[in-house]
Amino acid sequence: MKGIPLTTDFANGGVSFWYRQIGLPDRRAALPGARSYDVVIVGGGYTGLWTAYYLKKAQPDLRIAILEREFAGFGASGRNGGWLSAEFAGSRKRYAAARGREAMISLQQAMFRSVDEVIGVTREEGIEADIHKGGLIHVATNPAQRRRLHEELSELRTWGYGEDDLRLMSRDEQRERVQVAGTLEATYSPHCARIQPAKLAVGLASVVASLGVDIFENTTVTEIRPRSAGGQASAVTSRGVVSAEYVIRATEGFTASLAGQHRQWLPMNSSMIVTEPLPAEVWKHIGWSGSELLGDEAHAYIYAQRTADDRIAIGGRGVPYRYGSRTDDRGATQAQTVALLWRMLVKLFPAAADSHVQHSWCGVLGVPRDWCSTVHLDHSTGLGWAGGYVGSGVTTTNLAGRTLRDLVLRRDTELTALPWVGRQVRQWEPEPLRWTGVQLIYALFRSADRHENDRGTTTSAYARLANLISGR
Repeated sequence: MKGIPLTTDFANGGVSFWYRQIGLPDRRAALPGARSYDVVIVGGGYTGLWTAYYLKKAQPDLRIAILEREFAGFGASGRNGGWLSAEFAGSRKRYAAARGREAMISLQQAMFRSVDEVIGVTREEGIEADIHKGGLIHVATNPAQRRRLHEELSELRTWGYGEDDLRLMSRDEQRERVQVAGTLEATYSPHCARIQPAKLAVGLASVVASLGVDIFENTTVTEIRPRSAGGQASAVTSRGVVSAEYVIRATEGFTASLAGQHRQWLPMNSSMIVTEPLPAEVWKHIGWSGSELLGDEAHAYIYAQRTADDRIAIGGRGVPYRYGSRTDDRGATQAQTVALLWRMLVKLFPAAADSHVQHSWCGVLGVPRDWCSTVHLDHSTGLGWAGGYVGSGVTTTNLAGRTLRDLVLRRDTELTALPWVGRQVRQWEPEPLRWTGVQLIYALFRSADRHENDRGTTTSAYARLANLISGR
């Protein structure tokens, strides 16, 4: 495997490159014992941090605590691909079935605005996160992918995407922006920005703490309980029970670790590698001077960015799921997954073939049974949640935080009327059906990609079967 040194850099113990670049943050104190608050948030990732931020900004006297098992930003928030994107997980038709087509269009428009909302907050609060709004390019590298690209563009036109939101690129423009080998056609959307995920998480946590939110780290929540007669909702930890008027679950891919939540959201694994900084001679061949985010139309798709220090970071599913909804907290990446991602990188960017992989890592994201993200708050039980972002959470978490703010404060707003609010779906199947199903789905997706790369001109029947089994 040329270009992949099997060194301690390669076997890095699972810390994401983003944290390797800036260093792990000093851990905050753990919960000192039983406490009472107005709002308790379980999970110190983007969802929890944004929710606390907007609640505290709206009502500074609220007593808010965040309970985090590791440190704020430890999970997907500090491990993701750095896409501040307006893409939204789930079936638009399913959302529209809940509250109508116009409501789904409103949700998409809210996602467009949320990209700029995050950028605006980082500027206002002095958070430096290597943000560059260069847009998003999706490439098709075989005839079947090109057909899907056109079909998706036509479909999105009916869901609020105008010509200024998403368009086909001319061949000259595509080549001028970034040289991706084998590209037959590409689309461009301006609604996406590159970020350094850990910088955003660490910076946001610092701002939230400065507003007076108590962030307790090294504090494991084992159970979330609804209000009882005359009592409050609560989060149970080994260090004491924390009660509040509202307890918000913001645990995303780690939700299965909570009592009674084992089948709620499936923890899906995603992996990444990053190269060493590439020399100017390589970038002459690749281009990519606009630092657009990059994805493809494969079923086992990739996501990539040119980092602020001139590396290529690329990710994909790898080993998608571990039996029994187990999660690898340390984020170690299997060698075969690194090799797969490397082959994808070199296929797309042959000019980078002589570079080295400097780091690899993985993390988990949350997948609901219908693959649709959700925000919910039950005033009768005092329990709420947001998540199930299926890998599209960097921007969606911001929208979720503002929506939870309005729900907690009992505001009737445009955000609380969006069709992902109040959505509840059935649980995932018990084992071994869950593990067998996920393995089959991704085996079919990989077979579909191989078939389409070899000779397919339309979407493979393997992929259609995988989508049917998955319930997407």
